[in-house]
Amino acid sequence: MTTPPTNNPSQRLGASFRDPSGFLFTRQGVLYRQVNQLYQEQYEQLMRSGLYEKLTGAGLLIPHEEADAEPAEPGLAYRLLRPQPVDFISYPYEWAFSMLKDAALTTLRIQKTALEHGMLLKDASAYNIQFQDGKPLLIDTLSFDMYVEGQPWVAYRQFCQHFLAPLALMAHSDVRLSQLLRIYIDGVPLDLASHLLPRRTRLNMGLNLHLHLHASAQRRYANKKIPTTTTARRMSRVSFLGLMDSLESTVRRLEWKPGGTEWGDYYQASAGHYTNAAAEHKRQIVAQFIERAAPHSAWDLGANTGEFSREASQRGIPTVAFDIDPTAVEQNYRAVRKSGEKNLLPLLLDLTNPSPGLGWHNRERPSLLGRGPAEIVLALALVHHMAISNNVPLPQLADFFRQAGHWLVIEFVPKQDSQVQLLLSTRADIFPNYTQAGFEAAFSQYFTIHEAAPLPDSPRVLYLMESLA
Repeated sequence: MTTPPTNNPSQRLGASFRDPSGFLFTRQGVLYRQVNQLYQEQYEQLMRSGLYEKLTGAGLLIPHEEADAEPAEPGLAYRLLRPQPVDFISYPYEWAFSMLKDAALTTLRIQKTALEHGMLLKDASAYNIQFQDGKPLLIDTLSFDMYVEGQPWVAYRQFCQHFLAPLALMAHSDVRLSQLLRIYIDGVPLDLASHLLPRRTRLNMGLNLHLHLHASAQRRYANKKIPTTTTARRMSRVSFLGLMDSLESTVRRLEWKPGGTEWGDYYQASAGHYTNAAAEHKRQIVAQFIERAAPHSAWDLGANTGEFSREASQRGIPTVAFDIDPTAVEQNYRAVRKSGEKNLLPLLLDLTNPSPGLGWHNRERPSLLGRGPAEIVLALALVHHMAISNNVPLPQLADFFRQAGHWLVIEFVPKQDSQVQLLLSTRADIFPNYTQAGFEAAFSQYFTIHEAAPLPDSPRVLYLMESLA
């Protein structure tokens, strides 16, 4: 890698190093993609064949502009692109079931469209898909290669590991097995998926072919110098399309029905926590605080199905709605998809164990805070769970929120509240500092408290705070 000029420093993205066709880098806060000379023929085919126009017009590929700027590595460069930024980078282990399924179907749709223009996807990584404006799209412009009649789909195994295997495990075993993608960032090994899936899935023609038999073929040829995918023989165009149709049919048949969980029906179950007047007043206060902060980005931590997230997203603010419960996140995403919302991204997150830095050098997939901060963070009906259920001291919570965002809308739920009483009913009260005064003292170390708004008919208090940093 050549050294960029000192007067025009460039920073290469930690996730962009595996493909010799090019890479992403930033300069003065602007994202660029360098297309290397090695990829000249493929890039010209993408642009001249009409494939780029077709995919971007359908919202399936991130648009870009060709930039007149200095490449990060001039000796390798063919073109410099300035792709349209994505509001928030998320990862497959943070997606709901339907998000991963939609991403899989989008990948197959892109592959079919590429074939019509003499190209194919040379990889099928789930990390190349991001959600923008409520829909999945491909963000890697350099994922395409020339189609040659008779060649197999080189990305077949990757598609099965990144999409089909986790989807099958979520649908037929346990939705929480999506977290295997956090351990195996190159996709769930097919032999592991085959072992974990119920035996009845062998009766499913698609799953038997693309997972069970595929895994057997990998084991059989593991130490032999021949291709390891079951499509390693010459494949006609008709057979290629047949493979795409089979994968699409298999994915479409996978279903997961969100069941009753601790938080999936939270708003219905918690109706008794607030009177109607208190609930409406809470909504009004949250809206007023958001308008007062006038943020350009928002995170809602503990968002459940996104009722209060929408107080930000419906004002045109790109909002990420995080929650620990798969049912709540699934319901939220389905609502986004049904109504065509563009500014809300529901994601799965355990705040006591948030997404860490993963991959090579721990920089390939940045941590949660590494993708922040947001301009405003909502933390409603959350602190008591963190402080009492998970024993996180209030000063540490305040420090975390300071790093997560500049503005903070936070709800303090005191011990006399019925929900805190429920938490304390099964354990000793070892939290002498969990009082409103203790809360304000802890957060005042990191924030200016602009306003404290008590909720009527409730002991709870909403705060608007601004980071001192």
